[in-house]
Amino acid sequence: MFRLINVAGRSALEFDGQVYDLAALSGDPTLADPMVAVERHAELHDLSAGCASGTATGQLAGVTLGAPVPAPRQVFGIGLNYAEHAGESGQPLPKVPLTFTKFPSCITGPTADLPITGPMVDWEVEIVVVIGTEVSHVAVADAWGAVAGLTLGQDISDRGVQLSDSPPQFSLGKSFAGFGPTGPALVSVDAFDDPDDIGLWCDVSGERMQEGRTADLIFSVPTLVAYLSSICTLYPGDLIFTGTPSGVGLARGRFLAPQDEVRSGAEVIGELHNQCVEGVGPLSL
Repeated sequence: MFRLINVAGRSALEFDGQVYDLAALSGDPTLADPMVAVERHAELHDLSAGCASGTATGQLAGVTLGAPVPAPRQVFGIGLNYAEHAGESGQPLPKVPLTFTKFPSCITGPTADLPITGPMVDWEVEIVVVIGTEVSHVAVADAWGAVAGLTLGQDISDRGVQLSDSPPQFSLGKSFAGFGPTGPALVSVDAFDDPDDIGLWCDVSGERMQEGRTADLIFSVPTLVAYLSSICTLYPGDLIFTGTPSGVGLARGRFLAPQDEVRSGAEVIGELHNQCVEGVGPLSL
């Protein structure tokens, strides 16, 4: 098993609270690139096992982490993938995965500031799948084998942009710079007792807003990977935001404002801490 992190743009392994630069640990300078590390994720298990006898480059507590997968080729989002969230949204349960994109330029790290671009910016904590190998038409039974690991993400959404017209416009409203915090680590699938049942939660300024388990996903991770790969070729480093539990701001009539702090967490993976700051909204037309 392994925990892949991004330290100042260089890939590293986290082991027992210590940071091990991946290029130094392996002797291979190409592994300094986080995207190369994701593509060669199968090698990371043995490298992580060797950390115990390796030389750490620092303590985890002393570094600021970037997105573990900073430059994905494709970012997929899945809407209404928890029954309670579909209910609070006033929508029927989907018959197929409701899929949109978050443009890759929105991806940022686990402690990055979160820009408030309007009066209706919302939180959506999600488990994020990281694809590890190029696949097309993979079977559901084989889909976990195409996954490099899992991380945590926030599908931040400006509902004002998303709902500005009819039909709704999902992708741009979810793609402002900083609207895709991810991390703190990319964790290999074998680190989880049950990768199909992971607890996750979200607090806003100390108040618990969301709590759920991926066992309640309408479309499981293997189903999502198989379905998406039946339409699009998936590539190493592609991200799939798997859907959010109930408790979003749109259903509560409560949205994010500057000075709010969004804290998100998931079992085994860890936490995101994102401070809300003043942002710039879209061009008025």
